Amino acid sequence: MNKDEVLAIFKEAKAILEGHFILTSGRRSAIYMQKANVFMRADLTERLCKALAQKIKDQVRGPIDYLVGPAVGGLIPSYETSRELHIPSIWVEREAGKFRLRRFSIEKRARVVIIEDIVTTGLSIRETITAMREAGAEVLAAACIIDRSAGKVDVGVPLIALCEYEVPSYAVDDLPAELAAIPAIKPGSRNI
Repeated sequence: MNKDEVLAIFKEAKAILEGHFILTSGRRSAIYMQKANVFMRADLTERLCKALAQKIKDQVRGPIDYLVGPAVGGLIPSYETSRELHIPSIWVEREAGKFRLRRFSIEKRARVVIIEDIVTTGLSIRETITAMREAGAEVLAAACIIDRSAGKVDVGVPLIALCEYEVPSYAVDDLPAELAAIPAIKPGSRNI
């Protein structure tokens, strides 16, 4: 699946929003990828995650014991990708503001791939890597449906993106005038 096909799915689901958005990272953007509009459609989610699973198969060598989704955004793509790869899907959740593997026990040196929905700065992936390493896992790679940095973000492990789609984002004190003139909304899930 190529970039145009991925973006066509997001457009079909009316998931590319325009306005002034506060991203999960805290940065601001005129474009928000509302993946919930995609994930409510099992048919569209399956197409994306089937293609992501194939990229993971092509790029990760050796066995994978678990796919790991950071809650909340990574839960659905991790689960659906796990169906395609026939690998268990587990997740990390925030406890006192820090990701932790709360509901699952894993074997020491379990080989894992982190699955995220959309990456801007990679913070959720880096936090998930920390949590999984603290649990004794070997993190092989991370994968996402859309990399908003277009390959510029460094998450500390190889990042497999189904689609690289560069969308500018700005620090709150460096907004373009046209964006600063619009009230900001925060649709993300960082505080959940």
